[in-house]
Amino acid sequence: MKKILLVVIGLATATFAQAQSSEKELIQNTEKAVKLLADTTHVGWKKKGTVTFLFNQSNFNNWIAGGENNLSGNLGINYDFNYKKGDLTWDNKVLASYGLLQTKNTDFEKKTDDRFELNSILGKKAFGNWYYSLFLNFRTQFTKGYLYGKDINGAEIRTENTDFLSPGYLTFGPGVYWKKDDNFKLNFAPLTSKITFVNKDYTSGIGYVDGSYFGVNANKGMRYELGFYASAYYKFNVMTNVSAENTLNLYSNYLEDPQNVDMDYSLAIVMKINKFLSANLSFQAIYDDNAFQGFQTREVFGLGVNFGF
Repeated sequence: MKKILLVVIGLATATFAQAQSSEKELIQNTEKAVKLLADTTHVGWKKKGTVTFLFNQSNFNNWIAGGENNLSGNLGINYDFNYKKGDLTWDNKVLASYGLLQTKNTDFEKKTDDRFELNSILGKKAFGNWYYSLFLNFRTQFTKGYLYGKDINGAEIRTENTDFLSPGYLTFGPGVYWKKDDNFKLNFAPLTSKITFVNKDYTSGIGYVDGSYFGVNANKGMRYELGFYASAYYKFNVMTNVSAENTLNLYSNYLEDPQNVDMDYSLAIVMKINKFLSANLSFQAIYDDNAFQGFQTREVFGLGVNFGF
């Protein structure tokens, strides 16, 4: 009887060990299959985008506390087109937005937003989540920009200050790229060229001081810089139906004042109501001492109508 019991215990122990080994092997094979599926599912082009229209209107009639009738609208596009094949990735994003504000007691429509930006990163896998990379960033605006003031009679006047490609920024260079997934990416480029384009009409006026218009010297239409560039992209869900998209770009010019680091940070929060409606918050902060000695900030909030494509 004792021998039979020992045999049964031995068989049970061997069966249990074999089951554990089989389970471990199954888990490993499943993990490999999931990784292989993730690597091959989106081979080729993957495209997605959103068009958003924000609208805001205020009207006052015999309102003792004061106020001014106004109407504003903002149209925005956020479009991604990414390519993947083997150890090659090519991630591209287009951001474009334009907004106008019209108030009752002014002769001018004023821009609330004006932006066009293209980001492109070509990566070849090195190891793990790291890639050798070549990136390009291009930024400008669509229409003329103005500085507003008052004349000697108190009437509102405006002075043209910017335009399409004035300024325009082209930044590019080789580096290394870390990509966990489409929602979390980092790029470092230690030898980055940055070219600032402007219309010579803005730098050729009488009394123009070198570098006072986006760092471009008198009678010139371009400024070249060489420096270190770093960028980060992180998108996550704050809670159900609320997403936050963060983009940070940093640049240090080796050739002049490297301690003055240019910064461009953008935050886009989308609070979905349903498939087509959402409350949208867009915030941007820029520091560029060649453009302005301090922080530039922009914030747009409103009810949005969204169309995906």
